[in-house]
Amino acid sequence: MAESQSWQEIPTRLSVEEFEQFVWPHLSKGRRGPARKLSAHAIFNYILMALYLGCQWKELPIEKDWHGRREIHYTRIYRAFRRWESDGCLDAIFEASVFRLHGDQRLDTRIIHGDGTTTAAKKGGDNLGFSGHKKLKGCKVFALCDRNCNVIAPFVRAPGNRNESPLLREALPRLTSIARAVGLDLRGTVMSLDGVYDCRPNRKAIFNRGMVPNINAKSRGRKGPKRGRKPLFDPAIFKERFRTIERVFAWEDKSGACCCASSDSATYTTH
Repeated sequence: MAESQSWQEIPTRLSVEEFEQFVWPHLSKGRRGPARKLSAHAIFNYILMALYLGCQWKELPIEKDWHGRREIHYTRIYRAFRRWESDGCLDAIFEASVFRLHGDQRLDTRIIHGDGTTTAAKKGGDNLGFSGHKKLKGCKVFALCDRNCNVIAPFVRAPGNRNESPLLREALPRLTSIARAVGLDLRGTVMSLDGVYDCRPNRKAIFNRGMVPNINAKSRGRKGPKRGRKPLFDPAIFKERFRTIERVFAWEDKSGACCCASSDSATYTTH
């Protein structure tokens, strides 16, 4: 069964030692132009603060210098965030974190839980749509985590009016890419999902990667059970989602911002 991890917390501020060990080796360094007036460590902490608070960039609580002026303009923080995102720095940081968890034997990938959620965006944002089921405007996010609530693949996001089922097929290549990079063996891993993802293309995509789907079959309006061999479904495995993937979404709601680091985008959606 899934174990509780009391050491997990939302990173909101890194010390200089933590930044130099986990972040600085993966950031792109400019080779031309004047040197920064503010260190990359301080800028990265401001980025973490913006993602945690979910506020607009111009509303960041920036410290003031001895002249009483803000030590940095918020647009410079935003430009640094976008530059590191476009250079693939966020992907490298995420991959290194998964590699470290794997090296410390904190990953339990015998079962991988996946699910999607809709993040509200009342004041605008990127890639939005109205969800008729949730009755709100926002974006959908699909996440994959192990039995210890560790996110092991970049989030996949889509407008709020999109169907969640195809998002699984977008997330699986990213999962296998991360697993190949850090040395994870996913053969025989059980992929646990709810009935929203019950379709032939999803099951085929899971099988083709050597994993076993544990998906609650949808009745689709049938009065009786479907003929033929019944697909694998273990209710005990499915119940683990309430201590795993649902905790991940509770972390996302608490953080106030959805940090979607992927190969092509990294954005935030303000609540």
